[in-house]
Amino acid sequence: MGTFKAIRIDKAEKGTTVALTQFDEAELMEGDVTVRVEWSTLNYKDGLALTGKAPVVRRFPMIAGIDFAGTVEQSSHPQWKAGDRVVCNGWGMGETHLGAYAEKARVKGDWLVRLPEGISTRDAMAIGTAGYTAMLSVLALEKHGLSPKSGPVVVTGAAGGVGSVAIAVLSKLGYHVIASTGRMSEADYLKSLGAAEAIDRNELSGPAKPLAKERWAGGVDSVGSTTLANLLSMTKYGGAIAACGLAAGMDLPSSVAPFILRGVCLLGIDSVMCPIEQRKVAWHRLAADLDRGKLAEITHEIGLPDVVGQGAKILSGQVRGRIVVKIV
Repeated sequence: MGTFKAIRIDKAEKGTTVALTQFDEAELMEGDVTVRVEWSTLNYKDGLALTGKAPVVRRFPMIAGIDFAGTVEQSSHPQWKAGDRVVCNGWGMGETHLGAYAEKARVKGDWLVRLPEGISTRDAMAIGTAGYTAMLSVLALEKHGLSPKSGPVVVTGAAGGVGSVAIAVLSKLGYHVIASTGRMSEADYLKSLGAAEAIDRNELSGPAKPLAKERWAGGVDSVGSTTLANLLSMTKYGGAIAACGLAAGMDLPSSVAPFILRGVCLLGIDSVMCPIEQRKVAWHRLAADLDRGKLAEITHEIGLPDVVGQGAKILSGQVRGRIVVKIV
């Protein structure tokens, strides 16, 4: 057994330390598939783990990174063999199970999804947990019965990873997309992704009324807190909001008025423990419904040594679109 490069998080007297180091293969956790990791990505949760701003990491030492794409090296799982191209995200990677910012990962074969034809390992991580979460949100809205004929849809945190992919997918499907952003300087970028209009997030950041003027039939929210409360109060009769993030906080200062007076639904999106069949559907829909040209335009590449410095940037809203991390 040898060693491999990895971003390691250790418990310190105060908080945590994080560094690029050599990790012993013998220390990899239980699993029936070993993967040579080729690409990972930077998500909001990765930023929390890298900076220690929230207690994301629950065992030490930890290898950071919540998602990867790569090639199977060894497998004792009946579904997988050496050479298979796979993607993995969630399942506690980077939290309770050694994660993705490493040249090798050992995981349970039941966690893996086969890469759809036509998606490279790099493209898979340009999509990453953020894009997959965006697609789970779109699927939830569709299951609720929403279609482009229902009316406009709103996307919050629009210039971020989830928001950027949600806009690209929804616009390709024919929706009139309203993009809410704290960076109005990004309006042209958002429109290039397919947004029909951009609004300042300040319109959604004040205390929410129980009911406000109806503005949209549905939405994808990665912000939470007061923003989500305002979205709900402005949702049309019978509409729905998919909640998939907490960039502004975990609280929800809302009332029951949208639910009992307008029949509005709040759809919870969990990307971490989402059942495998739903994951497969999401990845195949991403292969079909996400414009690969737009994906390339919103993607920026860094190397494994650059990861540590990016954690604080994504938390402070300085990252636009998607960042892919080249592992090997």
